[in-house]
Amino acid sequence: MTRPRRFTSLPWARIALLCAAIALTATVVMGTGTGPATAVAPAMASTGAVEPSDRHRRVARLIAEVMERQHYRQASLDDKLSAQVFERYLEALDGNRSYLLASDVSEFEKYRFEMDDLIKSADLEPPFWMFGRLQERNRERIAHAIALLDTEPDFTVDEDFRFDRSDEAWPATVAELDELWRKRVKNDVLSLTLAGKTWPEAQEVLRKRYERLLKRVDQVTADDVFETFMNAYSHVYDPHSNYLSPRNSEEYNIAMSLSYEGIGASLQLIDDYVTVVNILPGGPAAVSGEVKANDRITAVGQGSEGTLTDVVGWRLDDVVQLIRGPVNTVVRLQVLPAGATPGSPESVVVFTRNKVTLEAQAAKKEVHKIRRGDQELSIGVIDVPSFYQDYQARSAGEADYRSTTRDVRRLVDELKREGVGAIVIDLRNNGGGHLSEATSLVGLFIERGPVVQLRETGGRIEVLDDPEPGVAWDGPLVVMVNRASASASEIFAGAIQDYGRGVVVGQQTYGKGSVQNLYPLDRYALGPKSGFGQLTVTIGKYYRVTGDSTQHRGVTPDIELPSLISTEDVGESTRDSALPWDRIRPATFERDAGVEGELPLLDRLHHQRAGDDADLLALEGDREAVDKLRSQTTLSLNAEKRKVERLALEQAQLARENVRRKAHGLEPLASATDLDEADAPDALLAEAVEIAGDAVIAAQPAGGALLARTLSRSAGS
Repeated sequence: MTRPRRFTSLPWARIALLCAAIALTATVVMGTGTGPATAVAPAMASTGAVEPSDRHRRVARLIAEVMERQHYRQASLDDKLSAQVFERYLEALDGNRSYLLASDVSEFEKYRFEMDDLIKSADLEPPFWMFGRLQERNRERIAHAIALLDTEPDFTVDEDFRFDRSDEAWPATVAELDELWRKRVKNDVLSLTLAGKTWPEAQEVLRKRYERLLKRVDQVTADDVFETFMNAYSHVYDPHSNYLSPRNSEEYNIAMSLSYEGIGASLQLIDDYVTVVNILPGGPAAVSGEVKANDRITAVGQGSEGTLTDVVGWRLDDVVQLIRGPVNTVVRLQVLPAGATPGSPESVVVFTRNKVTLEAQAAKKEVHKIRRGDQELSIGVIDVPSFYQDYQARSAGEADYRSTTRDVRRLVDELKREGVGAIVIDLRNNGGGHLSEATSLVGLFIERGPVVQLRETGGRIEVLDDPEPGVAWDGPLVVMVNRASASASEIFAGAIQDYGRGVVVGQQTYGKGSVQNLYPLDRYALGPKSGFGQLTVTIGKYYRVTGDSTQHRGVTPDIELPSLISTEDVGESTRDSALPWDRIRPATFERDAGVEGELPLLDRLHHQRAGDDADLLALEGDREAVDKLRSQTTLSLNAEKRKVERLALEQAQLARENVRRKAHGLEPLASATDLDEADAPDALLAEAVEIAGDAVIAAQPAGGALLARTLSRSAGS
């Protein structure tokens, strides 16, 4: 299992500049936050504005009908919602207010209270026209950025760059936009020079970067624009209802099933080349051994013979679409070896596609050894990154279809054979997945009873019971969560907590207590498959067996651990269209009182360790530093000031790391440059394992008294 690294292993200068770097590319890519951004190959791109098709109009009508009828809010599409759609679409187009002029926004204003009528009548020309204006401003801004590279900036001037403009006024004039972009480009140059680049080198790097961005502007498709506009509409109802284009629908299905049909390689776009990042075990690429990390794919061909299509400069997902295909079909890749210069001899590699399993995203286990007095305890850890299920394989009747519950049951059985005394279920950063997997996973740890309650759009309440016969593990259990644990993770953690079946440790969870239904829109089309995509609609809310919703509030851990994730910036409570928290009648269930009696002692033991644990103290120092950094909205463009600021951050980080290392008897690091190579532990997981160890002792005869004496002796010393 890959352990998350502590923040001290990250270079602080890069963190400080992250927000500024994001701003330049955000609008060009046209991402909506609901799935991967899509694009089109250069051969298909148009230099003019994209236009809606009849298919888009049909889908718009269908989405409006389904949203009004099926969404939990039961809200009518009227002028009030229209204004909200208008604001969200503006935010999607230019949320950082760095491309459009105030005059552009004034022109758009005529549609503020007409969005409802436009959606109902499927009149998509106005939103596409608005995007066309953004595309025009994109070209102007990036061309201006390229022109600015003709002159070396003066880094002795004392001025700041505001990288977060989300609350600023729209620029009133082109001159104001020019000044904004002068500072943005200057910041990009300064970032590179602080990283060791000379002015000519930074000039060349940025020129190529901006030219690539300019190319991307004209690779945006009508599907991209339509998806963005439809999500501006659906997110008015709540943050989790969204539309996915046909291509993004495929990516969603792959994520849920953990498998796809292809060659088994992770790819990334680097300098216009689709580059192999790593080879997935068991896939055709791994079996052949002919493609290696950092090789670049320059062309793709279908079948054993025929034309190779040049893909240099293509968007990543378009190349991926060419490489993927049905099992037992042939695909050819023209490859430029890693390190070879463009123009060097290339090779053509032939693959037969096969089903590839994304093992890195599946549940996995490891065993930790800790000591309690003269006892050595084995603690099993199961990392559950998501609640997945290969629904297509299950529907097809395959007996060995993949799912979270099946994988965890197998891992629990393996841990039992290895003699573990407790199990930690790690749900940190698990954003959820299939509701059925959450209920069945709870069933592995409770004998019987209700797991979660679901209230649907019409008010009907359904109680979902434990569907798993028997108990896979009845020993001590710890569940780890953080602010990024959401939805199905909250169902699992909440049920384990409500039943008193285990100890929940970590940070208050995300607070997504809503249930979505997936509508494949092709089912509503007349005739053959139409490429309508799919719509996810919030059709209910789920409630814990106690009757409390996790919506907004999430699950509060029994024992809190520090976290670098801010609850003020992340979570359902930060989303302005989120459904409210409420409560319904509790279900009938039996709570295990054992854990409840042990919690005060386990919490005191944790706090005693935390006061002396060098890893946790270093993490707490990181958290304070990140909170301070997070409040920044500007960066100095004076080179000396930036160097001083960066040095102060690095030295503080280095000092914390060396205090931690000294406590472990390790040699101190000589400089901040060594931080990247430091083997920083997962302090939170280590503490969760310690809490699990305490739970093992507490479950033994007279164990609670033994732990209390240990605590008393430590306090006395």
